[in-house]
Parts: sequence; structure tokens; C-alpha cells
Amino acid sequence: LNDDNTLTIEVYLYEGNPYTFRNITFVGNTIYSNEELRDLLSIENGDIFDKSVLDSRLFGPQDGNDISSLYLDDGYLFFNATPVETATENNEIDLEIRIYEGQQARINKVVVNGNVKTNDHVIMREIRTRPGDLFKRSEIIRTQRELANLDYFNPETLQNIDIQPDPMRNTVDITYNVEEKSSDRINLQGGWGAGRVIGQVSLSFKNFSTKNIFKLNTWNPLPSGDGQQLMLSAQSNGIYYQSYRLTFFEPWLGGEKPNSLSVSLYRN
Repeated sequence: LNDDNTLTIEVYLYEGNPYTFRNITFVGNTIYSNEELRDLLSIENGDIFDKSVLDSRLFGPQDGNDISSLYLDDGYLFFNATPVETATENNEIDLEIRIYEGQQARINKVVVNGNVKTNDHVIMREIRTRPGDLFKRSEIIRTQRELANLDYFNPETLQNIDIQPDPMRNTVDITYNVEEKSSDRINLQGGWGAGRVIGQVSLSFKNFSTKNIFKLNTWNPLPSGDGQQLMLSAQSNGIYYQSYRLTFFEPWLGGEKPNSLSVSLYRN
């Protein structure tokens, strides 16, 4: 107790000597050898014991170089690894990592949920996980990235992927949840120079649809949903100079392969 009616608390800590990893063995693995798993684990005899490091090497981030990614990218959706301390002596810990591999899982159904403007075929052609394929977590991550690159959907919603495994049939259903956002752009510029007004306007529609041009009920404000791009621009400072440009871009000509077609008309 201090003279000014305050209280000072001192906490004395004894940390002790650090523990280290000693022998690490694997049990239950048949697909990958002990040497392959040990190389991925990258923990040597004598390293300071750190559970967070151990967990990251077993179940690292989705795009990490860890043991879980090795199995999940080869269809082993039901893989699990359990580290068990088998001995502790002289501040050294022996670990036995018990692995359950299970059977490879194949994709049963792929569903897209939440798109109200973009047509299903525009989304499905970007999806890398197809029914009948082996489950691969890396392909799901790639699909997330390519759907985000379209700039049609809220990137935060793309993280909400619903994976429904069926251990009895060794299959999995995957649902990609999307939330539409506006990808159209309007740019207006104006100024005054050399005694005259200078103006420029450009419109960019990134999810245009030519086949819906004559369906007036699909105009919002223009027909959309097929992933085509339409860009319009005009620039003028009166009768002295005028420039007009129209550009159309089809990224999947024919709908089967990503063969693109670009057409541009302009007048100066």
C-alpha cells in the first residue's frame, strides 16, 4: 500500500527451462512415406517445442505447404492427424502423429447460390471443381480467386463456401455462395481551357448481354448477365474536336472455350 492510497502488485514468474522436440514418428500413413511427411513437418530434433508451429505444419493455411494440404489436394477430404505425446524426459518431448487417411472423395454436386443477375453458365465456366473429379482444396481456392476477378460479386461472400461431405459414399457436395454487386462504371470529366469547355464521358458495362437486347424486361439499365463487356466514350470541346468510341468484348466466344473476340468502332 502506497502513501497516496494506491496499491502496487508485483507478480513473480518462474518460466522454467524450455522443452524441445525429440523423436517424431508417424503412424497410419500409407499414401505418403515417413520421409515425405517429415520433410513437410520441418521440425528437427532439438527445436524448441511450440504447439502453434506444430499445428501450422499439420493444419496450415489453405494455401500453405503443410501435411493437411498434401492430403486435401489429393482427394483425402476425411484426412485427420492427431499428435500424441508419448514420452517426456529431460525437457524433451517425443511425439507420435496418428494419421487417419480415409478414402478419396469425389465431387457429387456443384451448386451456385445467390446470383440474381449473372447467368449460371458465366459462373460455372469459372469453377474448377466439377462433378466426378477428385476433391482438391487448391481448386476451390483457385475458383474463389477467379470468381473474384470477374468483379461481379462481393469478395467477402465468396469466402462462404459450403462443403457437405458424405463419408458413407465418399462424396462431397460444394455450394458456392455469391452476392451480386454493381460492376458498371461511369466517368465524367470536364474543364475549361483555351476559351472553350472540354468534356469527356465514358460508360463501362462489364456484365453485358447481347442476346437480351430485345428483351426489354432484362434492361437494368442495360441487358446484362452474360459476362460480355461494352464500353462507350465521347470527348469534345465543341465543334473544334470530337471523338467517339464503342468497344465490345466477348471473353468466351461460342461458350465452350475462353476464346475472346473484341470489336471496336470509333470516329474522330
